[in-house]
Amino acid sequence: MQPTKIWLAGAVLALTAALALYGAPRPAQNPPSQEPLAQGGVIRSQVRLVNIFATVRGKNKNIVTGLKQEDFRVFEDGKEEKIAFFSQEVALPITLGMLIDTSGSEQNRLMAEQEAAGRFLNRVLRKGDLAMVFSFDSDVDMLSDFTDDRAQLESAIRRARVNVPSGMGPIAGDVRSTAFYDAVYLASSEKLAGEAGRKALVIITDADDQGSKVRLEEAIEAAQRNDTVVHILLVHDSGYGFRPDVAHKLTEETGGRSIEVSSEKRIEEAFDQISEELRTQYTLGYYPTNASKDGKYRKIKVEMADKSNKVLTRKGYYPPRN
Repeated sequence: MQPTKIWLAGAVLALTAALALYGAPRPAQNPPSQEPLAQGGVIRSQVRLVNIFATVRGKNKNIVTGLKQEDFRVFEDGKEEKIAFFSQEVALPITLGMLIDTSGSEQNRLMAEQEAAGRFLNRVLRKGDLAMVFSFDSDVDMLSDFTDDRAQLESAIRRARVNVPSGMGPIAGDVRSTAFYDAVYLASSEKLAGEAGRKALVIITDADDQGSKVRLEEAIEAAQRNDTVVHILLVHDSGYGFRPDVAHKLTEETGGRSIEVSSEKRIEEAFDQISEELRTQYTLGYYPTNASKDGKYRKIKVEMADKSNKVLTRKGYYPPRN
């Protein structure tokens, strides 16, 4: 089966319109209406539940389980909000995107990355989960659409190929091109926008973007608007670009983790950490005091009663537009 090419020329403009449609974070469950009919029978706007998925680690860096609602405090734009929904999620389905950097900088380790990625999906996916596979270099290719068929996903991962023409060095023509931001934008806006519940991207890359049509800030916004957590396995070789600052910003803003890996063993360990976090999360839900639908970014802060615990969660969200 040949990869489905996602042509970026013109696609970004089309997907910008899609963001207007899917601009609001979608709750994991349908909340009850918060307002009755106003006078004259006019239905007022519903206040939507804001969901936050949080991972907590203790001072020994181990995952902390068994916490209760009172162990958390949630703030929106500096104002404390009342937690209306709380649970520790273990079985809630995950919709996952695996994004593999296939630019020239990855030629020395792609095989090891493919093997580790296949094992990761086998380990993390459970009944009800869906996953897709993208590769990205000068273009973004969808190697597998959403499926729960692990054989199909493994086959897609194996089809990823480094974009270096035969007989040419690692830096030739536009083979340095790495449409990293475009890949995040397209996966979030075109594919994950229509999915509900927990959503995540796991990306293997050096985070050195070359030639994307969208900026880093636009890629982050696309992930935030669609409730997508981004995790990055940060790999690099000498002689190529390496952007830990970019990886940190993207993961920090969306509630994910950036893990630097320098060996095949570290790749396996990083996948293990992400797998553990995806399967051991708390869900906090609140109805924001600010009920306006202005579409403007709002900051979220989660504090722990036990200050020795560190919480990993997204830093903000976009409410629906009027």
